[in-house]
Amino acid sequence: MELDGHIAIITGAGRGIGRATALELTRMGAHIVVAELGSANAERTAAEVRALDRRALVVPTDVTSRTDLSAMVERTRDEFGRIDTLVNNAGIYRAAKTLDITEEHWDTVMNINAKAVFFVSQAVLPTMIAQKRGVIVNLASMAGKIGSRANLPYNASKAAVISMTKSLALAHAADGVRVNCACPGFVETDMWASLIQELGPLFKQSPEEFAHRSLRQIPLGRMELPEDVAGVIGFLVSPRSAYMTGQALSVDGGLVMHG
Repeated sequence: MELDGHIAIITGAGRGIGRATALELTRMGAHIVVAELGSANAERTAAEVRALDRRALVVPTDVTSRTDLSAMVERTRDEFGRIDTLVNNAGIYRAAKTLDITEEHWDTVMNINAKAVFFVSQAVLPTMIAQKRGVIVNLASMAGKIGSRANLPYNASKAAVISMTKSLALAHAADGVRVNCACPGFVETDMWASLIQELGPLFKQSPEEFAHRSLRQIPLGRMELPEDVAGVIGFLVSPRSAYMTGQALSVDGGLVMHG
């Protein structure tokens, strides 16, 4: 129970990597704040946390809304008195070839995947600084470390997350706040299911053909599970990584190495 009694806010905790992370940190002893737009998914995750004998607070949160972020912090402090951990997990994916990218596409992806990561972090930082301790883990992607023919705004947003992670870590190390990020690869989630539907036709392939081709690129030979990412996030949150900050860990089955 390395995180016994710790308070962890997880954005987008209703499904996928966010849900797996909520359960991982719960098993490590943390109480969970489910900061999620979808109430049904949020309540399901909260019920699973409570079934593991930890407390869960559901806070409906649009990560692009400053009002929602202020309410998220206020409700967490009212309920638990502190904030030990933030996992910036909420994100979206939209594919398009370069000449088809619109300003609306660019702004939507960057606002949720990059801009919101900063402002969610900014919202919790005063509490962490006052405590003189805290951990922030951002979800980037291997996409932030490589180029792309059909995901430019997404890749740019994840590169921004990696850069923000380093700057936040440097700015707040003396405050006792550690900031790292995890960079997953091809993860079997609802987002992956949508991704192959979008990218397959762009490359004149069926979604099934695109998924099979992607699998063949993974040196470890299998698709990534949300739990694979959650385990690394658990490590980054735990005292085992106490001497790490500003890092962007690849959790991708060797994809970036292979590339």
